[in-house]
Amino acid sequence: MFDQLRKSVSKAIKKITIADFSPKSISKVTKELKDVLIRNEVAVNTAETICKKLTDKLSKTEHTRFTNTKAIVLESLREVMLEVLTPAEPIDILKEIEKSKKKKTPFVIAFFGVNGVGKTLSIAKLGKYFKDNGISCVFAAGDTFRAGSIQQLQKHGDDLQIRVIAQTYGSDAAAVAFDAINHAISKNIDVVLIDTAGRIETSSNLMSELQKICSVSEPDLKIFVGDALTGNALISQVTLFNEKVGIDCSILNKIDADVKGGAAVSVTHISEKPIVFLGVGQHYKDLEPFLPEKIVENIVPEK
Repeated sequence: MFDQLRKSVSKAIKKITIADFSPKSISKVTKELKDVLIRNEVAVNTAETICKKLTDKLSKTEHTRFTNTKAIVLESLREVMLEVLTPAEPIDILKEIEKSKKKKTPFVIAFFGVNGVGKTLSIAKLGKYFKDNGISCVFAAGDTFRAGSIQQLQKHGDDLQIRVIAQTYGSDAAAVAFDAINHAISKNIDVVLIDTAGRIETSSNLMSELQKICSVSEPDLKIFVGDALTGNALISQVTLFNEKVGIDCSILNKIDADVKGGAAVSVTHISEKPIVFLGVGQHYKDLEPFLPEKIVENIVPEK
């Protein structure tokens, strides 16, 4: 994971010849680092933020001629990266669901993202995760546009023994979500997971449809699903969906195959919303909680 980014950062740090933390010396470090981050698909704004925070931290550092300056740079970079990757308001989905259960109302989750990012499989993975934690679910087949999408979700539902509420292709997706929520209320089901269409991110018709789904279903959580391998395209996607439907958090898929790592570093910073899970494979169990510390360990070398 993030092999290329880690090697690039390590190479940049090894090149550093820094005897003190003067503005000129710090500037050399941050210029090299910024180039490395951007080459590895970290968003420009995020790279600039990391470098500014690192500059601020190093400029306040006291040192003597015996100080190991490289070690200080590495430790400061770890602290800065952790700060950037840690959301201001983390989300504990299981705790939020427990609150809804006490109110005897279903917890509604809507999923957004373009086609091909693994949105439907992510819904299935979360369905298994909830079942494993004693939480009942129903799936809503709200992608009524893409050929095969309803059957795909139904296959996951059959495999996991989770009911799927669906209509025909071309049906009103908001009506499907509404039916699923009513089903959950009548059967005392804990969570409703709503699949949605993801034709192309620039489709105004699609965005209107997604906004209607949100208006009708009033989701408790809106999750953006992205593919870590799409690089800078991922940043434009998360920005657009955040603007149009107001996402609450993200799931990043194919993170295990991401050698650059720029997407994972940028998404939390750009969206100002946490990443809650990482997709690390094609099986239902291949879903891991997002741990900022683990990401930093994979990016910044120990020494």
